[in-house]
Amino acid sequence: MRTDTPVTIRRQNYLPFPYDIVAVELEFDLDPASTLVRSRLQLKRLAPGPLVLNGEDLELLSVTVDGQSWEGGRYQLDAQTLTLDGLGDEAIIEIASRCRPEANSTLMGLYVSNGVFFTQCEAEGFRRITWFPDRPDVMSRYTVALRADKQRFPQLLSNGNLIAQRDLPDGRHEARWEDPFRKPCYLFALVAGRLTWRESRMRTRSGREVLLQVYSDPGSEDKTQFALESLERAVRWDEQRFGLELDLDRFMIVAARDFNMGAMENKGLNIFNAAYVLADPESATDANFSAIEAVIGHEYFHNWTGNRVTCRDWFQLSLKEGLTVFRDQEFTADMMAQELDAQAAASARTVKRIDDVVTLRAAQFPEDAGPMAHPIRPDSYQEIGNFYTATVYEKGSEVIRMQQTLLTPAGFRRGLDEYFRRHDGQAVTCDDFVDAMESVYVQDHPGRGLSVFRRWYSQAGTPRVKVSLDHDAARQTCTVTLEQRCEPVGVERLPGAPTKQPFHIPFAIGLLDAAGKPLPLRLASEAETRDSLLLELTTQRAQWTFEHVAAKPVPSLLRDFSAPVIVDYDYTDAELALLMKHDPNAFARWEAGQQLATRTILAATRARQQGEPFSLHGEFVEAWRAVLTVPGLDAGYRARALTLPSEKTLAEYMDQVDPIALADARHETLGALGRALAADWRAATEANQTPDAYSPDPISAGRRALKNLALAYLMAGSVEGAQQQAQAQYQGARNMTDRMAALSTLVNYGEAAAATAALTDFYERWQDDPLVVDKWFTLQATARSTTVETVEGLMVHPAFSLRNPNRARSLVFQFCLNNPIGFHRADGSGYRYWAEQVLALDALNPEIAARLARTLDRWVRYVPELSESMRQALQQVRNHPGLSRNVTEIVSKALEIAA
Repeated sequence: MRTDTPVTIRRQNYLPFPYDIVAVELEFDLDPASTLVRSRLQLKRLAPGPLVLNGEDLELLSVTVDGQSWEGGRYQLDAQTLTLDGLGDEAIIEIASRCRPEANSTLMGLYVSNGVFFTQCEAEGFRRITWFPDRPDVMSRYTVALRADKQRFPQLLSNGNLIAQRDLPDGRHEARWEDPFRKPCYLFALVAGRLTWRESRMRTRSGREVLLQVYSDPGSEDKTQFALESLERAVRWDEQRFGLELDLDRFMIVAARDFNMGAMENKGLNIFNAAYVLADPESATDANFSAIEAVIGHEYFHNWTGNRVTCRDWFQLSLKEGLTVFRDQEFTADMMAQELDAQAAASARTVKRIDDVVTLRAAQFPEDAGPMAHPIRPDSYQEIGNFYTATVYEKGSEVIRMQQTLLTPAGFRRGLDEYFRRHDGQAVTCDDFVDAMESVYVQDHPGRGLSVFRRWYSQAGTPRVKVSLDHDAARQTCTVTLEQRCEPVGVERLPGAPTKQPFHIPFAIGLLDAAGKPLPLRLASEAETRDSLLLELTTQRAQWTFEHVAAKPVPSLLRDFSAPVIVDYDYTDAELALLMKHDPNAFARWEAGQQLATRTILAATRARQQGEPFSLHGEFVEAWRAVLTVPGLDAGYRARALTLPSEKTLAEYMDQVDPIALADARHETLGALGRALAADWRAATEANQTPDAYSPDPISAGRRALKNLALAYLMAGSVEGAQQQAQAQYQGARNMTDRMAALSTLVNYGEAAAATAALTDFYERWQDDPLVVDKWFTLQATARSTTVETVEGLMVHPAFSLRNPNRARSLVFQFCLNNPIGFHRADGSGYRYWAEQVLALDALNPEIAARLARTLDRWVRYVPELSESMRQALQQVRNHPGLSRNVTEIVSKALEIAA
């Protein structure tokens, strides 16, 4: 895992593997301290060259070719490869090796968690299990035999279908599994241990009966019902929406307490972080339930978009991840909208769209502007684990969504059908996907294609679209001009980088009159009028002229976030307030409020920096009041519309980020709105009480969201009686959503004694539930009063372990990423703490360490008194002997490439 000189791997250097591994037989004699693995590979030569197999932290015992033992002189072995030369056109290779799961703290390959064997092979973990060509374009049929002590490991699971099981001497037993489909080794999985499970049977649309199972720790089976129901919904939805049927006799999900990722889509045996499986109303929030459904959908949908058709190489990662994120977003939106009337369903879909865009702007937009910026299909990497990014996933999803927008949903379905017709069972590229979509697009748009659109795959950065509006009163026309630019980012800033070209940007627009009424849009070249129009910007600059526009309108721009771009238009505050009150496009209405709030908070930040007083503008307060009180909006949408932009999103609007001044200004704005609208917030808490019987449905969840947001405003504003209200809600809550919301307000805005008492009570109630204890750590890590010393004290708490990724994320990551007051202290103590934790994690789990290392990758954007301390901390990490490739790549680019 470690090297002093990381090697850069380039997409342009791809070469096919010279052998077809037709079949793989694996035998595991499972022992936590030392597991024996025997592999039998059936090979056919495709091109000249030696057989080069990857391996890491393995003990090689023997190599046999066509039944003959090969001595050490007949192969070459180093720390990372096993090379066999002189093979015939066909060969049977048998390899015996040992690995040490119990000592594997990286959680890649085969490891032990809570007494259970798990695997994680994506991206390059299979090489830690046995010697093999660890690359996604080598697809094989797998048969797996698992042997272990029956009492300690009664469940033996692997990919595909169970074909045999038997008892063995000495209290051991064996299970044999066969996966009928070819797959790359990154989709291999095994689980062995003492587990409980919940299951159901269902019939697919073709009439086959399939078994669905969710496995977890003994005693947690009562928390897997929602996960199983989510899996059932995902199976049905994929059949109905895209005609894709479950292709195995069974589909299994297993919850792991120690897991680097959210989940993994191994063929037929999905391994999940327990946080995305276990839930009940007493221990999980509405957000937890929503995330479980989304992640279970995501991993199931990979069965086709990632498993049946996979990536040729890791540069094509967004081929499966961007596409599958889009699919899980659509699934969640459909699940939220089901069984609702048309208006409520539309609102639920908008809420989902808002949540996705908030995530994109908070995580991906900053990444797109930083030293690690890369296209959704990168051209190079040093460590592939560093490219499981918001760009590949969330921006990748937006690129897929734009294709659906351009093709229409029906056209997109035809394109996806064509993609599977061409490539089922293959390892392919992003270009292959766009080729399938383009084959449909050109049928519906003769003479046009997607050649300009393909630049989304090859160019990094977030385009900015400047909008100009020219109204001609005499002719009653309105001309809209769109002009795009995208500055070089990341490695594009280095000498020799190619000049960036215009993107293909679908840009949805509407026009409102001075009273907020939508205007019918008609282009000069068309007879049809519409309330909303999709403009396609494919050049640097383009214009469109609308007729019969009597007065200068107010534009409603980038409706439904039709492209992942930043819009530059010089709105007045009055225009934003009008859009916030009246825009019929619910997403654009939310966006207007976010822009108005952003202006307000940034003005408050400047005032704090200059030591000047600041008060809220009356127009802003009244716009907020209108959304809170106007009839016709559902609670979930109001909660999103009235939530202030996060510090991360706001920081993107600052030339030099002053995190403490910004956090204080946002806090001050929150409190001022709490006081100014106190009566309305109180009314909202009363009007949005939910029944005692908990349900995570969107209507109930929306009411809880608005009620708890109102409580936060009241507490932030120190409104009389608010603390008593929060304490009463905490004590009387019948679900974790309300309890956590009340506790959060006490911790962040309440009196210290009340916060301490509530935190103590919370831990005493939930100390035996690891996922709830994670919440307890997170609340304290992000509290405004928390310091480095507070976090260091929590790290010695008996419940904390740096070896557990969930626990590290809940405390260390949350403090460094989401506590601007405590982390960005002027004395640099937060940055020194960060360096210590990156290095401590790097010794245990480089993949997790690299994610923490990203915290400071945009250090140059901060005010000088902070940026220099950040640079020193980065340099400290970079100079550490034996640093992993994962962390080396992050800190080196942060120091060498100016953001």
